Formats: sequence, C-alpha cells, structure tokens
Amino acid sequence: MFCMSKISFFSSVLLVSISCNVAFAQKSQLQIARNSVGKLQVAINGKQDAKKQLSILGEGVKAVEAAQNDKKTKKWPETWAIKAYLSAYVSIIETDEGNADRYYNLAIQALDSAKRLDKFQANSNLISAATYNVNIRKQNKGGVAYAKGDFAAAYELLKDVSDFLPKDTALAINTALSAQSIQAYDNALLYFKRAKDNGIKNPVVFQSMAEMYSSKFEHELAIKTLEDGIKVNPYNVFLTNDYINLLLDNEKYTEALHVIESTLKVETGNKLLFFLYGYLQQHKANNSTAELAYNRALALDENYFDALYQLGLVYINSANESLKNGKKENSGKFSSYINRAEIALLQAHEVNQNDKATVQLLMDIYTRKGRLDKIQELKGKLEEF
Repeated sequence: MFCMSKISFFSSVLLVSISCNVAFAQKSQLQIARNSVGKLQVAINGKQDAKKQLSILGEGVKAVEAAQNDKKTKKWPETWAIKAYLSAYVSIIETDEGNADRYYNLAIQALDSAKRLDKFQANSNLISAATYNVNIRKQNKGGVAYAKGDFAAAYELLKDVSDFLPKDTALAINTALSAQSIQAYDNALLYFKRAKDNGIKNPVVFQSMAEMYSSKFEHELAIKTLEDGIKVNPYNVFLTNDYINLLLDNEKYTEALHVIESTLKVETGNKLLFFLYGYLQQHKANNSTAELAYNRALALDENYFDALYQLGLVYINSANESLKNGKKENSGKFSSYINRAEIALLQAHEVNQNDKATVQLLMDIYTRKGRLDKIQELKGKLEEF
C-alpha cells in the first residue's frame, strides 16, 4: 500500500510539472510574438525590404498561433491583438493575392476576438494599428473591384474604409462613384457630401451632386450645391453653365440673367453665355438686345445653329411688331426684318437640314413673299423627314 501511494504521489507531481512546462512554453511563444512586433517596427523604420519583413512576420505569426491554441493564453486579448496586427500587415505586403486574402480574413477574425476580450483597452494601440491595416487592405481590394467593374463589391469595401477615414476626400469620392455606378444615389450623395464638407473643390463633385438632387426633384438643393461649387471654382465654365441651365429650368429668369451678365464680364469668349443672354432678353421681348447677343455668339461660331434659329425668330418678331403701328413707313421695316430672318434661317437650315421647325419658318416667310416655288421645294423636303 505504501508503495502504491508513493507511485501515485510521484505521478501527480510529474503531471503538474509537465503542465507548468507547457504553460511556460506558451508564455514563451507569446513573448516571441511580442518580440516580432518590436522587430517589425525596427524593420519598418529601417526601411528594410518586404522579404525581411515577411520573415519577421512569419516567426511572429507562428508563435502567436501556438499561443492561441493554449487554454490559458487563448483567453488573453493580447494574443488576438498581436495576431490581428501581424496578420493584417502580412495582407498588405504579401504579393500573392490568395495568401494576402487568407491573412486578411485571419486578421478580421482575430480583431473581432481582440475587441471582444479587451475589456480594459490594454491593447488599444495594437488593435488600432490592426484596424488601420485591415482598412488599407479593404481599400486595395475595393480599388481592384472597381477596376474590374464590380461596383457593388467596391462600394461595400470602400464605404467601410471611408467611414473609418472620413476626412479622406479621395476615398469619399471613390466610394460615392461606386455607389453611383450601382444607382444607389442616396448613398452616393452621402459620400459626395462628405468629400464636399471636408474641402473638396473638384467641380465634377458639385455637378454630380446637383444632377442627383435634380433627379430627386430637390431643385433648391441642386441650385445651392452649384452655388457652393462656383464659390470655390469661380467662373468655372461647366459649373456656371449647369447653374444657369438649372435656374432656367426652374424659371428663375432674373437670377439667371444676373449670373450671365456678371460672368460675361470675365468670360467674353463663351458663345453659350451670349446665346443664353440673348434668349433671356428675347423672353423679355427685348428683341434688339437679343439680336446683339446672338450676333456676338455667331461671331464666335458662325455655324451655331441655336443662335441662327433664335436670331431668325427675333427678326420675325421684330417684323410683326413693325406692323402693329399701321404706318406706311413701317412696311419697309417689315420687309427688312423678313429678309434678315430669311438669311438667318437659310444658314440655320444649311447647318441642320433635318430640323423641321426651321423648314416650317422658311415656308411661312416664302408664303408672305409669294414664293410658291420655294414653298414646294421645302414641302418636298418635309415629306422626306
């Protein structure tokens, strides 16, 4: 009996001893992993190549995976924080995409465990660094997805990164463009607005936002957005043109006229602005001012169809006005205006022979002139349309 007790006693001691050695071994593995973090930082600061960094990372990952399989150290948040950090860094510098993705997934899983276990935020620096690296990998994956035309995947990846780095305007724009490509316009507006609020000046951002607001019938927001864009891009041709057109579409003629007048003081070579100025003056029945504006536009482009067509209408309106007074001397004015209208509309017809409205106006002019031959010729053209 004494011998059996003795054997039992020594067996117990032996088991405890082995258990202690295993625990010590796992603590040693965690220490190796800690040391790898320090070595990696030295390698990064010393700008050592990726091969050297991957060697350090391999040693650290191997050690921390041994630590995570131990009953004790697997409960320590530090174990998972180190694994998340090392795995995330591998996913960034690893050139093999399959391997990089494997470590990216390992990093996400480890990061989740680290956050859950780290109740006292003792490993916040490691967790923050791992989170940053995971997002860098997400950004890279999002860029690849966008280049491949997988905009839905690109958006899902990039929105997370933009939410993590909200001050990054380029990232916000890329997220918005991904959302816009899948017609998720509310989401696209959210990220375009983030870029705008953080100081982006790119005119395309303001144009895209205004277009989306208009599609949602939020016209005042569209107008305000273009006004904001013009403030940071004074006299930008594309923004100004969109702004004026939006004002016209919403029948804000006085505001549009004011914008055109102020812009023309700087942009003297913009044919569209002269055309729009003429159009607004024509809308107010200021035919003589409209005529001058259309002629300024045609001086910049003699084949500008819209200006030629509207100039023809100005002359027709002026001809009709001259008849209202009923005086004989006004018959000469009428003929003069009709002849000018004919010249302008013939040139417009030459530029665009398929425009029915131009042909119809010319037929009206030739009816007044009694030119039946011209009327028949134009009728034949109308039948061809």
